[in-house]
Parts: sequence; structure tokens; C-alpha cells
Amino acid sequence: MSVRGLLETREMETLSPLAQRSAGTRGRAKPISPDDLRTEYQRDRDRILHSKAFRRLKGKTQVFLSPEGDHYRTRLTHTLEVNQVARTIARSLCLNEDLTEAIALGHDLGHTPFGHAGENALRDMLPDGFEHRQQSRRVVEVLEKDGEGLNLTFEVINGIEHHSGRVHPITLEGNCVHLADRIAYVNHDIDDAIRAGLLTEEDLPRMASARLGHSHGERISNMIASIVRASFNMPVVQMEADAWDALLELRSYLFKHVYSREWAEGELRKTEHIVRELFLYYTQHPAEMPNEYLEIAYREGSDRAAADYVAGMTDRYAIHAYEHLYIPPFFNEY
Repeated sequence: MSVRGLLETREMETLSPLAQRSAGTRGRAKPISPDDLRTEYQRDRDRILHSKAFRRLKGKTQVFLSPEGDHYRTRLTHTLEVNQVARTIARSLCLNEDLTEAIALGHDLGHTPFGHAGENALRDMLPDGFEHRQQSRRVVEVLEKDGEGLNLTFEVINGIEHHSGRVHPITLEGNCVHLADRIAYVNHDIDDAIRAGLLTEEDLPRMASARLGHSHGERISNMIASIVRASFNMPVVQMEADAWDALLELRSYLFKHVYSREWAEGELRKTEHIVRELFLYYTQHPAEMPNEYLEIAYREGSDRAAADYVAGMTDRYAIHAYEHLYIPPFFNEY
């Protein structure tokens, strides 16, 4: 028996009856031969981990734009924190950690530069709108590997596309990521805001702190524990009602006191302007995009190609492209 066969047998013997087994996958759009060492979901995890889109996450904003200091989250560190939380939940519920990890690592591959500001700008520019969760699916199905896509399994693609929004993933593992995403960003955004001097632990809503804890670690541990209590041997992954209400209260507090602050809105307007102008330029000059995007322009239109190109940029690359197109060079005479 191959190593993969042993791993699949172990899944059958040790995972919850509600877990998704690797051997039970609905498969891939393009069938491939089984791997001797890895299950199908382990292969998906590795394909995502080695993709160009995953590497670019390190240069994309999470919340704070160009922060001074090395300890603020980026889209990559957010992804890793989501992965850690989601795997802890899956392990506690005896679900498939490999499937959970693949979904978690791929869930934000389609995110734009400059966080949600970039997403909002592209949403306004495209007739059918723009959502990063759908763009993440497009990255793994169409854009990666020079247009070949990563050819992932159905369950991983479904979990990536539905990690946010009202339609939940079809697997419990995908729903672990769905909740872990919220747990991660609420807690690390609080942590980053405290580091930036925008708030203190004492400023947070008292009822939420009393329920979830008074530190970063306490909050995450209590949220995960609440999910395990509410979901063990249940056909759903959910948080206890009082803990969920406390999480939503913290989220609302962040929107009011961090995300919507006057200084932040000013910076967001600047980054939205950069994304809009880049999009408009490349729709009008598609030949100036790399060849793979030019091919998309021929097939699907220049607006789709421009959105794909701009959405894939890191913050620094987008700023550099904007400066190259719109700001005259300055020559220092000294």
C-alpha cells in the first residue's frame, strides 16, 4: 500500500463521520493520476503554497496602509493566522485538517492591493461588480500557471469561493475557515490598532471583553472553545450565541473606531484613486499588460483583463505602476 493509501485509511479510522475524506473528493476538472505520497487535499495545499499569487500576499495590505514598523499584519500573515485558527477548530472537531489548510491558504488569493479599498474601487468599475472571494476562485481556476489554473479539487475551490458571504461552503472544513477568517481579522485588527495607538484594551466594549477575554490570546482561545462546544458531533460549525454576539460587537467597534476614522478614509480615497486609474488605463491600453492578460482581453474583454491584472498587484507594484504612468520623473541635479 502507498503512503497515500495509509493516510486515507487513517482518515477513515480516525476522523469524524461528518468529516470530508480525501478519498471521497468529487475530483478535479482535469483528472490526474494519484500521488503515492500525498492525499488529494495535501496536493492542493502544496499547489496553493507554491503559487505566485500566494507569494504576492506578503506585499498586500490587510488594514494599515504602509505602516511604520515590521509587526503589522499583511494579507499573508492574515492568511497564516486564519490557517492556524481553522486547523485548531478542525482538529478539535476531528475534521480533515488537510482540506481545511488548503482552503485557508487559498481563501484570499484574489484580494486586491490596498485591502478592501482596492476591492471597493474595482467593484465600482466593473459592470458585474467585484468580490475578492470570487476572484480567489478565478485565480486558482484561470489565472495561475499562465492561464492553466491550479486544477484543485471541487471541495477546495468551493471552500475558497464561499469563505465569506451568505452562501456557506459545502464541507464542515470550509465552514471552519469561514469562522476562522472572522476570528482572525477581528482579533489581529484589534492588536494592530492597539500597536498603532488608536485604542487600548480598556477601550473595548466591556460586555464583549467580559465574555471573550481581555487579551489577544484569551479572545482567540475562548472563541475557538465556544465553537468546539457548539459544534462537536454536530452537522454544522457554529459559535455559541453569546460568544457570537460578542464577536459582532467587537467587529462593530472596529468599524466605528478604526476602519472609519477620518484619517483612514483620506488614505483609502487615495488608494481607491490609484486602483481606479490603473484599471481605466489598462482597459484603454490592453497591449501594455503582460501577454497572459492580453490573451484574456481577447477572450473576455479588456475590462476583465484589467481587473485581473490590477487585482493581482501588490501595493508597491500598484504604486510604482501609477507613478510610471502619471507622475513625471524627477531628476536631481546634485
